[in-house]
Amino acid sequence: MSLSRLPAGTRVGEVALTVTDMEGALAFYREVLGLHLHESAGGEALLGSSEARFLRLVEDPAAPSGEGRARLYHFAVLFPSRATLAFALRRLLAARWPLAGAADHLVSEALYLSDPEGNGIELYRDRPSERWERSAGGIRMDTLPLDVESLLAEAGGSDGHPIGVPPATRMGHVHLHVRDLEEAERFYREVVGLERMARFGGSASFLAAGGYHHHLGINTWGTAGAPRALQGARGLRWYRLGLPTSEAWEGLAGRLQENGTEAEREAGELRFRDPSGHRVIADRDWTAARADEEER
Repeated sequence: MSLSRLPAGTRVGEVALTVTDMEGALAFYREVLGLHLHESAGGEALLGSSEARFLRLVEDPAAPSGEGRARLYHFAVLFPSRATLAFALRRLLAARWPLAGAADHLVSEALYLSDPEGNGIELYRDRPSERWERSAGGIRMDTLPLDVESLLAEAGGSDGHPIGVPPATRMGHVHLHVRDLEEAERFYREVVGLERMARFGGSASFLAAGGYHHHLGINTWGTAGAPRALQGARGLRWYRLGLPTSEAWEGLAGRLQENGTEAEREAGELRFRDPSGHRVIADRDWTAARADEEER
């Protein structure tokens, strides 16, 4: 098996969720989180910042629950600065939306919550990468108490907040519940081409491309030995990996074939499933494709 790695410039581009109540979901994502609605038609909606589309909602009122199986743990929206994360927190407080937690991970500061359908969400900002503690084993991360008062002070004395998330806001990473940590880590390292940046015992691993702290988190918290993800269930439908070059895309296609992983090729996309049944879509020439889209 080739150990070729995905290059710097790889990103998580878009996350798609199945929701049972589109009206309620849109109200939350627009009014509470402040996302911009780009499109809404035919039971689908595409949201993000004014410059980036990174969250797709697909309505299916009859979608079954995915509980008890491999499933989404959370998706993570990356804010461009500490001040903009502070305004996001103020928006949540103004809406009286409950937080599930808050943490200082050394490389980042994060807020945790769930949407109306129970999908986990992380809102975070990165500390400058030159301040990350690196070693041969990856990057040092931890889960420490977040200084919430200090964060709120970044928003200034006003109780107001900007309308909507800032333009540079984007999808930062995805974190998945998997059925077997070793199986999932092996697949994402040896086949997909991510590098392990941190490992927490035998239950969680964090992987990335290009030296980022993580584009993907995987864990077995409550899902060790669970069945594969149920296709069509509420929650995660798929997530995108944006690859910056055709060479990276072709290399991934070759590794999938070498591994015996079924993959569909269509219009610059590779579509495949990981061992826990999570669907991944890899985009070819992601950077150029997104630049063309923004120009349009």
